[in-house]
Amino acid sequence: MKDDPDPTLGFSPDVFAARRKRVLAELGGSALVLCSPNDTSGGRYRADSDLFYLTGVTEPGAVAVLRPDGEHGDFVLFVRPRNPEEERWSGERLGPERAGEVFGAQRSHGTDALYEHLPKLLAEAEEVYFRIGTDSSVQRLVVEALQNARLRGARKGVGPKGILDPGRWLDPLRRVKGPEELERMRRAAAITIEAFTEMFEAVRPGVGEWELQGILDGAFRRKGASGPAYPTIVGSGANACVLHYIDNDCTVRDGDLILVDAGAEVDHYVCDLTRTFPVSGSFTAAQRALYAVVLEAHDQAIEGIRPGVSVESIHHTAREVLVEGLLDLGVLEGDKAEVIDTEAYKPFYPHQTSHWLGLDVHDVGDYASSGVPRVLEPGMVLTVEPGLYFPSAAEGSDVPEEYVGIGIRIEDDVVVTSDGHEVLTAGLPVSADEIEGLVGGKG
Repeated sequence: MKDDPDPTLGFSPDVFAARRKRVLAELGGSALVLCSPNDTSGGRYRADSDLFYLTGVTEPGAVAVLRPDGEHGDFVLFVRPRNPEEERWSGERLGPERAGEVFGAQRSHGTDALYEHLPKLLAEAEEVYFRIGTDSSVQRLVVEALQNARLRGARKGVGPKGILDPGRWLDPLRRVKGPEELERMRRAAAITIEAFTEMFEAVRPGVGEWELQGILDGAFRRKGASGPAYPTIVGSGANACVLHYIDNDCTVRDGDLILVDAGAEVDHYVCDLTRTFPVSGSFTAAQRALYAVVLEAHDQAIEGIRPGVSVESIHHTAREVLVEGLLDLGVLEGDKAEVIDTEAYKPFYPHQTSHWLGLDVHDVGDYASSGVPRVLEPGMVLTVEPGLYFPSAAEGSDVPEEYVGIGIRIEDDVVVTSDGHEVLTAGLPVSADEIEGLVGGKG
């Protein structure tokens, strides 16, 4: 029998309190409103990442209001009221009183009191930070507070003058991970690696893409994760050239490569890992040649990760290696600089090399500020995922027939450290020989 779930997923309440303190220091006379969707009908429920980051609250329908020196406290929380009949169907709730104690709110109410209390909390705020589109009923109250300020507050000069996105304060904080966050990401990586290892043992001609997906998704849960961090991709043959292929409904054929992009989620923190491998256990000469190019781009990009380096330079490093490989293999012709300048490589490498990783797979945070590329800092976590894709012979290029239908991507998760980097997913091999050894339980 499972232990009773921890409402804060094992995080110390002090972690969330410290984060709120930093945001409250920046808000001044403004208010921040965060909410999580109330609809749990679409399968496994997941709380809003910003709400969880500042409060630890994971209950559906919760609303948090941060207001420095507010009449009702800096942190006011709304959660679903206790209701024995509804809880019989959807599970036990904390209720306002217990939730206030658990999450450290100065005042807590049931969500049935939102219409009574939220307008008062926002009435004298200078601005309201609220993400449009997160919850229609809360959004309506926020908009009404703005309208009331224009209609009734003009003579006194009080009330919110605008609605702004909370990412202004939260994105920079979330971009740099603390020790407790990195611990979850290491666990998510370890579980993902174990699941991939199990999946490799089942790889053989005739297996269904869906069967490999089932092994991965089941292993994630069995090993302690809440499930997959995103829809698992298992693309064999030309399916590997579809970047977000999630049908996973084809039978794997002898001679195909399989691209698997999957990751576990632990306490809301995620892993994002991709490996490409031959179903037969041996790369063909053409497959190995392309794989070597992608692997070199992967290795050189990771090697360059350290504080002070721009995230853009990581992409440029990988892109240069891939372009050189395409030229050497005769896929493209001409000068390397010209190929990059004209983006002639784009049919074969259409995406960026990296994205931020954390509470979300494509985590928050910009990659440039005022046109200047973002510089890496210790605690930032990003993916490195170069690839080459040949769904068909592209117009204007001379693609050898043996490359058509091949898609290869290699992806690892990397945290920037004080003196370099740590590859969170380094436990799963990437070299061609080692990958061959894992297929079909040969490793």
